[in-house]
Amino acid sequence: MTGTTTQARWYSQPFPPEGAGAAEGIRNQLGRPELDLLTILVREAAQNSWDARDTEQEGSVEFGIELRTVGPAHATSWRELLTHNAPRTDRLPLRGSLGSPSIRLMVISDRGTCGLGGPTRADDGVPGGQDFVAFVRNVGEPRDGALGGGTYGFGKSIFYLLSKAGTVLVHTRCRTPAGELETRLMGCALWTSFHATTTDGSTRRFTGRHWWGDASGDVIEPLTGRTAEDTAKRLGLTPFGPGETGTSVVVVDPHLDALDAQAAAAYLAQTMAWQLWPKMLERADGRVPMRFSVTCDGLDVPVPDPRSTRPLNLFVDAFRKMEGGDGQELMCRRPHRLLGRLGLVKRLVPSPSLSPAARRAMESAQIGHTVHHVCLMRPAELVVTYYAGREPGMEQVSYAGVFRADTELDEVFAQSEPPTHDAWNPQSLELPDSSFVRTTFTRIKESVEGLLELGGSARGGSAHVALGAASTRFSSLVGGAWGIGAGTDYGTAVGRAVAMPDDDTEDAPAEGAAVGGTSDRHGAGTPRSLGEAGGLPAPRPSNVAKHRPRVQYVGDTSFEERSGVAVLVQHFRLPAPVAQRVRVELAVALPGAGNRETDPPMGAPEPQLVGWEDPSGDLHTTPTYVIEGGDDAVWRAVVLPAPDTITEITVKTRAVSLT
Repeated sequence: MTGTTTQARWYSQPFPPEGAGAAEGIRNQLGRPELDLLTILVREAAQNSWDARDTEQEGSVEFGIELRTVGPAHATSWRELLTHNAPRTDRLPLRGSLGSPSIRLMVISDRGTCGLGGPTRADDGVPGGQDFVAFVRNVGEPRDGALGGGTYGFGKSIFYLLSKAGTVLVHTRCRTPAGELETRLMGCALWTSFHATTTDGSTRRFTGRHWWGDASGDVIEPLTGRTAEDTAKRLGLTPFGPGETGTSVVVVDPHLDALDAQAAAAYLAQTMAWQLWPKMLERADGRVPMRFSVTCDGLDVPVPDPRSTRPLNLFVDAFRKMEGGDGQELMCRRPHRLLGRLGLVKRLVPSPSLSPAARRAMESAQIGHTVHHVCLMRPAELVVTYYAGREPGMEQVSYAGVFRADTELDEVFAQSEPPTHDAWNPQSLELPDSSFVRTTFTRIKESVEGLLELGGSARGGSAHVALGAASTRFSSLVGGAWGIGAGTDYGTAVGRAVAMPDDDTEDAPAEGAAVGGTSDRHGAGTPRSLGEAGGLPAPRPSNVAKHRPRVQYVGDTSFEERSGVAVLVQHFRLPAPVAQRVRVELAVALPGAGNRETDPPMGAPEPQLVGWEDPSGDLHTTPTYVIEGGDDAVWRAVVLPAPDTITEITVKTRAVSLT
């Protein structure tokens, strides 16, 4: 154990005679990724934490990101400890960052992991884990864990790229081979290579890599034991709890992509949801693989729940479908091989109201206004990318899919990924491996095409809204009370069109209306009771009308979500100043049917009228309703659609006498 009097110092690595990697090469290993640095950080850091999970523990891996300013009680220690013997500013800009009025930090931490254990020297051949040297010293070392999220340790360069000072502190606790807990603290810096004059007057080249720690031996070592814990306490770093293992990486003076701290924290939380949501889902044994948190200057920033966050919940449902009996097995025929499993769902989804951070996170995931994507993942169940499929052709129709590669092909898909693990590139592989990846995209496209095969037609002058993207889940959802007055169960509706003996005919819809079909004559029939008809006196049919009743449509048919249930809503007016009974006629066109069907097959789902919503927001759940027309009041017909159909809505009206 290192003595408590150890003085930490900086060490700059010179090029050895046999050569070494320069700092520029390490910083450039991520290439020029399409993702922004904050998104790459979330993906790479969480991937590292998942790969380092302690499999002997039953709990979740805790992963958090903290943005904070160093308080006055610790700022002096940061400046004294980290600038002592530090490289000149032109060789490492750390002094400038620590000399600013406020010292900003980003702390990326995990718990429930093994920490960075193993030897602290890269030349130590002790069998077992090499986590410490793989993260702190070596570059490009293959991972030794099966089915890990990454392939090589290039992702650690993101920590240095995010630091304006090019500097991070690594604070970790692990177990020694003897099973004892050991705390380690070490500084690492990466900037640019340089030339310097040594004490003997000669000029020497340096790699641009620097380490801060115990320099008492022939190699810079981490502070360990009590010294590491005391130094971490002086710097204000969060200590480890009793028996706790894990790692905290402290990024000094972080780049926040032109965002202030609060906006950056909100974006990080949203990015966690979009990039890490599979790890947030409860498994069959009730365990949640990972739990996530974001804080900014001591305040919690909520991480969205993917199960209830639109449109991310589409991917959650696709994941569940992929796992269940409805999932598809995608096969490669030549050579014959199971590629993986696919789950697809399609829905009518209202345009969500998104915060700037949420919109930015979706854009970083390369998802626009409409979701028409398949989330690609390997068996580690970390998001690789969102693969864009064919657009569904309707603004409010969305579909989402999840493809998980088969375990036997994990290494193949891993080798097709770039250092940022955000794509599958078959062209980087040789046969037959390239065929497996290329065929995967072919099979996904075929499945999406099958999902979107929705033909059919609706007669002119009527409402027809494609519901091929409406999941069957909507028909089973039961919403709570909505509107004013009695509660409404949106899982059950009033019924289909009510048969009313009349001689109604249809007018063309009002210009610009998405739905049409109105009655232009008085109908003969038996009126319903007062309770069925609504608040007006019980009407009786009128054989002669002074005014011709008609329906005037207001805007297009809209898809809305009421109490968690998808419904269609059509706004309309009744301009004729007479009492009128309104009803709705519903029909569907099934995929490939090519015609209108008002009588569904036995057991087939069908659209249903929920009710009539008056101008004040009250919902009247009766098959028909009597309205006194003649003003500008806007009413709404609310319809529960049938899944996987085109729903046709025809609103009809006829005059009635109230005397």
